[in-house]
Amino acid sequence: MRRGKRYHELSKLIDKDKVYSVEEAAKLVKKSANAKFDETIEMCLRLGIDPKRQDQIVRGTVLLPHGTGKSKVVAVVAKGEKAKEAEKAGADIVGGEDLIEKIAKVSNLMP
Repeated sequence: MRRGKRYHELSKLIDKDKVYSVEEAAKLVKKSANAKFDETIEMCLRLGIDPKRQDQIVRGTVLLPHGTGKSKVVAVVAKGEKAKEAEKAGADIVGGEDLIEKIAKVSNLMP
């Protein structure tokens, strides 16, 4: 199989006979990352469990240190006392019918 110059340069950084720790591997991945896009890492683990057994199913989530890059805005449509409660609770945008009109204009629902 033919490989490019970039591949050959990066392969010099890796010792194929060495077993790297997770910390070393992470540092090596960061050091060798030079693509023009955000690169990803795939990790495979052998847990030694039987997935057919109900008590041995593994499920979980991972929180990324910098999130997904998307920010969320909380908008509340309310009047009077409920609008004041929403502002105190930390809502980003609070409004009534005027807020509904703004949302409709942005989403092209109104002419």
